[in-house]
Amino acid sequence: MAFIDISGASGVNYRFRLWPDGTAHLPIAGNFVVVLGGPDRVVVIGMTNDLSQARSATKANGEAHVYTRLNVARATREAEHADLVARYPKARVVEEEG
Repeated sequence: MAFIDISGASGVNYRFRLWPDGTAHLPIAGNFVVVLGGPDRVVVIGMTNDLSQARSATKANGEAHVYTRLNVARATREAEHADLVARYPKARVVEEEG
């Protein structure tokens, strides 16, 4: 899947784009998730000022897929992150300001 919709605790859906293995990412702020299988198996939820560095924080294995969502505004990034963390309390949380 090139895109995946992840629902937050509020019921809002957030669209994430697949970050294919072996490819670079733009150094832009945003949110990211690591998913095993489908949108209900979120294992990592993160936000960063530099998505190009996010893959190292995910520790994704071969079965996991990293998806990103570009959010330049810090307030938007933080609100979406909090909504996702509330929906998936068992997911590992990564917050980087790098």
